[in-house]
Amino acid sequence: MTKFINSTIAVSGASGQLGSRVIALLQQAGATKIVALTRDPGKLADLAKSGIEVRRASFDDEASLETALKGVERFLIISTDSVGVEGGRSSQHNRAIAAAERAGVKHVAYTSVTSPYPDPARIIPNDHYWTEVRLAASPLDWSILRNNVYADSLLQSGAHAVASGTLYHASGSNGRAYVTREDCAAAAAGALLKAEGKRIYDVSGPSAPNMDEVAATLAQVSGKPVKALNVPVEGLKAGLAAAGVPPIYVEVLALFDADTARGYFGIVTDAVTELAGRPPQSVAEVIEANKAALG
Repeated sequence: MTKFINSTIAVSGASGQLGSRVIALLQQAGATKIVALTRDPGKLADLAKSGIEVRRASFDDEASLETALKGVERFLIISTDSVGVEGGRSSQHNRAIAAAERAGVKHVAYTSVTSPYPDPARIIPNDHYWTEVRLAASPLDWSILRNNVYADSLLQSGAHAVASGTLYHASGSNGRAYVTREDCAAAAAGALLKAEGKRIYDVSGPSAPNMDEVAATLAQVSGKPVKALNVPVEGLKAGLAAAGVPPIYVEVLALFDADTARGYFGIVTDAVTELAGRPPQSVAEVIEANKAALG
């Protein structure tokens, strides 16, 4: 069912990987009025040629957001890339929500994270938590899409694990319901086309394998021995830093493992099937489909 296929639908972050894919899926579904929001319309010249209306909007400029949202009925807020700036993301998201309220938007979908919680020292869950609080207080209808960790991220770490024989992690024995970016995009497009009311969706893969299981899959697909090794969080950080990972992402990746060890990322639901009309890909399917990337 695509009840809102003829509604005016706006997607933020339209030049990014997730936003551009959501727009493509909306087009494939037959959505008739799509608005692409971006800080730099010049980046979307090709999209404009395809019939998509491109509007300039900056999450640091609330007036530009309000102007860009005029006439929009349904709006996808893709969480911004201001990771590591204290309060940066949540402030930007709050501006977008306020602008949507004033512009007359009826429904906002927002890409959050699984199990957000308030803790200023943990920037990812903290920013998402406070954005969700702001959205819940809004008179707007909304869909909160709590996306689990991208399964796509396993391809890079998996390649290193296949090469070394060891998959280092700090997530203990708990599993993580990895979900692909493609499935997140499909769920977001589905929410824009049919979701109503106020609802939280935990967007997950079909299961939550732990790292021993991921390592076994890597070994099976690659034909090389791979074992998972659980290390202390600080040891994981040191290894990531030594591998050249930027400091902010060292913290983010370590946090994801620490929160997995707490059981926060093991939530499995049928949200992708409900919103996208098809089941999500499993970790095993993703690794098998990308076997060449493992080296």
